[in-house]
Amino acid sequence: MVNIRSYKPGDETAQVAIYNAAAAEWPKFKAATVEEIRRRYAAADFDPATRFYAEEGGKVVGYCGYHANGRISFPFTLNGSEAAAEPLFQAAIDAMKARGIPSAFAAYRGDWPVAKEFFQGHGFRLVREMVNFIIDIVEMPTPAARPSLPFSPLKREDVPGIFELAPEALRARSAAELEKHLFENPFFSPEALFVLRGRSGGTPAAVGLLLDSPDYADPRQIDPNNPCFRLGAFGSEMMSAVKVKGMFSFLCRPGRDVSSLALDLMGHAAFRLEDSSTASLAGQVPSDVPHLLRFYQQHFRRQGSFPIYERDF
Repeated sequence: MVNIRSYKPGDETAQVAIYNAAAAEWPKFKAATVEEIRRRYAAADFDPATRFYAEEGGKVVGYCGYHANGRISFPFTLNGSEAAAEPLFQAAIDAMKARGIPSAFAAYRGDWPVAKEFFQGHGFRLVREMVNFIIDIVEMPTPAARPSLPFSPLKREDVPGIFELAPEALRARSAAELEKHLFENPFFSPEALFVLRGRSGGTPAAVGLLLDSPDYADPRQIDPNNPCFRLGAFGSEMMSAVKVKGMFSFLCRPGRDVSSLALDLMGHAAFRLEDSSTASLAGQVPSDVPHLLRFYQQHFRRQGSFPIYERDF
């Protein structure tokens, strides 16, 4: 008999043992530690009701969890206890539905076929990849002597217009969610963003973002195929994210001005890095937003990607 329950203090040890045993043979496996799980669960926003554990004979043999943003985990189990995976996963799905979360998504490495087959077998479909890019600043195209439009700081009243530039690129579901992400983010301030406005001076025509810190990860030294959203990338709103040095992201509408607007934004980002030791710009873009993806493909080097599987309820 399998008993499904929510998190209790001390489950971290069993969870790490289960994960390290279940995924040990998967490509690029990196062992988890009890300390890192405890650190995550000590965060102020951790909700014990979002983690589920399967017990057999009083022993924890599997776990599964979800996040308020809709991300759901693969149900990891010990060898011999694979039957616990289904009730674990269903418990997480049922809890998400009860909270009114409209859909679930999963993000794992593309070369982890066990996870891929599980989610596709449970009604999830591949909707996009998050594609990671890099360009050395010395390789950047020569910027125009003057940008086509003037730069200005981001203002709160800009957010509805920015949301409308490319809502399909965003995980934020509304302008209000995007405003909270940009103006109340604990990891970066609105000064990280810069806006190109229309010639009439009001509505944003494009917006760029640059994050840089010597403490952030070097994009050349992290695995670009790991399922890690990059802090600041449009499309990573409300996600746990890795901090990447020289992170550049932008939004604009599709059309013939994409390249000129984005090049102006890139040039401004490089200008902001003049007194920095950062030598590269990093990027991350959803594959299902063609006009943004095309620009990165033309001007950056592709590093890698990871798939996103989704299912509506």
